Amino acid sequence: MQQLKSVCVFCGSSSGNRPEFAAAASALGRALAARGTTLVFGGGRVGLMGIAADAALEAGGRAVGVMPRHLIDREIGHSGLTELHVVESMHERKQLMADLSDAFVMLPGGFGTWDEFCEVVTWSQLGLHRKPCGILDVADYYAPFVALADGAVASGFVRPAHRDMLVIERDADMLLTRLSAMEVVSQPKWIGDATPLHAGSNHSPRKSAVDK
Repeated sequence: MQQLKSVCVFCGSSSGNRPEFAAAASALGRALAARGTTLVFGGGRVGLMGIAADAALEAGGRAVGVMPRHLIDREIGHSGLTELHVVESMHERKQLMADLSDAFVMLPGGFGTWDEFCEVVTWSQLGLHRKPCGILDVADYYAPFVALADGAVASGFVRPAHRDMLVIERDADMLLTRLSAMEVVSQPKWIGDATPLHAGSNHSPRKSAVDK
């Protein structure tokens, strides 16, 4: 089991409309602090971003933010962080967050959250990194996302091994434990005509969309 020195958390700059979302962000922040793992995130003090960072800091942990200059006013940069990196573009933000992190976790969020997570998963597919990627599924928020990934395997667009790279849990501490124990394997992204659609897959679009 590897020691995760830092984990990048992608999540909403809003809090959503269910208390479970905020509770999960807070639990993840505390779990990271308890392990001595630095939280790397988008740098905002609002929404789930701010909740996760505040929880980590209040528990004695470290929180490192990365924010583009043009978003400091909109997302309200967190002034109490261990470190806040100000960059010039969204591309720089994503690259620096990835460089600073040993693993990635997606909490509930919107288009920006999905974009950030899907990009690092794609980088893993392409062999650009071998860092584990996890989803903290809260109140089945990501059940449709997981079902879409399973459907992509069934339709021949995603290799089963790449789908299996997604570690999905409902409990923050369990998710971090699994990410720490995970060894990311490198397999080619491209699927040829001769590749069996379901070869080696344990996933089907008719199965439960969320791992137990």
